[in-house]
Amino acid sequence: MSLGLGQIKQIVTMKIIKKTLKWIGLTLGSVVLLVILSGLSLRMFSAQPEPPGELVDIGGYRLHVHSTGEKNDKPTLVIEAGAGGHSEYYHWLSEGLKDSMRVVRYDRAGIGYSDLSDSPQDPESIARDLHTLLEKSGEAPPYIMAGHSHGGHYIRVFKDLFPDEVEALVLVDSGHPDEHERLNMPSAPSWLGKIYYVGAVLGDLGILDLHMRLYGNNILRAPGVPEEITDRYEDYFASGKYLWGYIEEEKWHDSLVVMSKEVMEKDTTPIRVFSGTHLNDEAVRRLGMDPDHIRTERRKMQEEMSANSSNGKTVFLDGGHFTIFTQKENADIICHEVLELARDLDRGEFEN
Repeated sequence: MSLGLGQIKQIVTMKIIKKTLKWIGLTLGSVVLLVILSGLSLRMFSAQPEPPGELVDIGGYRLHVHSTGEKNDKPTLVIEAGAGGHSEYYHWLSEGLKDSMRVVRYDRAGIGYSDLSDSPQDPESIARDLHTLLEKSGEAPPYIMAGHSHGGHYIRVFKDLFPDEVEALVLVDSGHPDEHERLNMPSAPSWLGKIYYVGAVLGDLGILDLHMRLYGNNILRAPGVPEEITDRYEDYFASGKYLWGYIEEEKWHDSLVVMSKEVMEKDTTPIRVFSGTHLNDEAVRRLGMDPDHIRTERRKMQEEMSANSSNGKTVFLDGGHFTIFTQKENADIICHEVLELARDLDRGEFEN
């Protein structure tokens, strides 16, 4: 049976399309393979980053701790970062206090320069790991525990487990245990968690490192922190380790908030609360929330967190969630208040 001209053209066209698709597929596959091989090569042959502090083995993995100031018998300030936050963010707090008191910053498992842990990172485990880190690095109580954002929840858990070692709390734009309900905050979209997993895998393959080397990394630079500090961010943001650490922490978010609330309601420890007043009205409205309601309710919650204390004080600063401590002028205010708190503790001005 002979084929018509139209059928012959159709067959030829299909063959051309198949060859073109095959060529495109091979080309894309080759590009993807080249990117992966380039990323893995970077991971394998790049020099290991040098942390500004030291890596301390706490039993199977190492945590990064960066301490400044002389050791003495006065309270040591221990800074707990927010969710996924790292110790480098708190540069100006350390700089502003190091001549007057001991300051300890550290990175939780997987975050910053710290190793990733195979064990669950539930709130109590994180608190006990910090306690072990402090002991093994030669630190000793009494402590003033400072927590930024979610770090405010973590230091309450630490205080509950080691009450005799903590003399005061400092909350830096900390979350309130009831903020999600009282602010009518929308739930995070389900796809967001998948994005973190994809990012972690890309980091393991070295693709994030390759991307940062080609295009730089401006998203994670905190306003006000010196450039020589922010330049080090790529040491740890480029690998999947960081995102795996954050993903593990987020698994325990609800448990952390519940434990934090239980401690807050019964604890009368001296406390200083610092809160930023800046709010992106447009972004808040896009989430379906009322900016005026957020400001009013958030102010109430910040004041509530110091209300049960034997000596509580709330200070509102001209800054946002990060700039209340990454901008030096705001960090100076926090440092002044922390030093006053430490002097009051030293003079025995109040009891827990």
